[in-house]
Amino acid sequence: MWTLRYQDGTLIVEGADLADLPEEFEFDDRIKAPRGPAWRYADVVLGAHRSGRPLDDQAKAFEKLPLEHLAERQARPYQREALDAWVANGRRGAVILPTGSGKTFVAELAILTTQRPALIVAPTIDLVNQWHTRMRAVFGVACGILGGGVHELGPITVSTYDSAALHLGRYGDRFGLVVWDEAHHLAAPGRIAAAECCLAPFRLALTATWERQDGREELLHSVLGGGIVYRREITELAGDYLADYETVQLIVHLGPKERARYEECRETFRDFCRSEGIGIGGPGGWQSFLRASARSKAGRAAHKCFMEYKSIAHGSEQKLELLASLLADEHGRRTLIFTHDNATAYRVSREFLVPCITHRTDIRERKAIIEAFSAGTLPVLVTSRVLNEGVDLPEAEVAVVLSGSGTVREHVQRLGRILRPGKGKQAILYELVSAGTTEEYASSRRRQHSAYQQPS
Repeated sequence: MWTLRYQDGTLIVEGADLADLPEEFEFDDRIKAPRGPAWRYADVVLGAHRSGRPLDDQAKAFEKLPLEHLAERQARPYQREALDAWVANGRRGAVILPTGSGKTFVAELAILTTQRPALIVAPTIDLVNQWHTRMRAVFGVACGILGGGVHELGPITVSTYDSAALHLGRYGDRFGLVVWDEAHHLAAPGRIAAAECCLAPFRLALTATWERQDGREELLHSVLGGGIVYRREITELAGDYLADYETVQLIVHLGPKERARYEECRETFRDFCRSEGIGIGGPGGWQSFLRASARSKAGRAAHKCFMEYKSIAHGSEQKLELLASLLADEHGRRTLIFTHDNATAYRVSREFLVPCITHRTDIRERKAIIEAFSAGTLPVLVTSRVLNEGVDLPEAEVAVVLSGSGTVREHVQRLGRILRPGKGKQAILYELVSAGTTEEYASSRRRQHSAYQQPS
């Protein structure tokens, strides 16, 4: 007989031979039994059942839950397809759906069909609170929270990624299902390690943007028990389940003084990189520059010039003039203005007298601004990057990308902010790009997604 025990994020299998267990298991001389990562629990149990071995499962600390879904809502066809694909894969794997398409409802269906205590992991406390409110409403059970100063477990518990990393070694035996929201965050090294501490046999990853620049999403296949089981893109759902939308790229030009200063700063930066033998575009180039720039006066000057020429491109005078024109054209529509950096966001806030949200914004102030935006009393909002994900703003219908990174994920997330469906809604995203600057390259990179290759 095999006896399974859970201990600090690991699974102990007494009475088993290593040859009969997954390859991650090793013999622990201290306890005279094989020990392996807890996430292999389902494979160990299934292996025992298939071979007819008797099993004493003392590892899991959960039982079935009599859950009922209290909301009167019918699944859309693609939501049902996503659930069916996930169930067919042993209730494991990733579902990729656009922002605004109802990924939360897919998770609700997964929790309902699994009937086990569930842990939902989200990247921000805002998202944790949204999930907590929704789960209490639709299942009518006491829900726990890990994060934001709260440490409570319930039949359904919602956690931040950071809190999950801290506590899953302790609580990893208490959940039969784990849902990772915005699952691209899971690929970070410490977060994968935390996921390995949980024995939950059922696992669901949800995101609109699966691919990462570092390619680490490939590492999630094992810990999820499978890769992508279902995927739909923005272009497939727009018009029927998402708002119709249009994307417009607008090219602006630096003024003579801006151009001269831009070229001067950029050349100073490039001269320093050449002198240090740093290939800034290659792997590790940016980290090498940061290390080198901290060692000398010339390096610090090069870093300052780098920040300045980026700032010139991100917030040129013509960009701000065009922004004024766009705000006039879209007057009365709920509009989000996105910038790459806080300084540009604060500048827009001052010059256009619109509220600003950055990572420094107080939680109560942020909540008040978002509520006013949703109500229409403050119809224009500028932000750096904190609203790329994690906030539900269904009323938003216009996005102006004043500046941003070169990542496809960020651009798709920003488009997703305005795609919540509404009667007669026609969403539009304006992307402002400074000609003859590094923004042109960044723009071409971040537009490499089918959502931006649609004819306008």
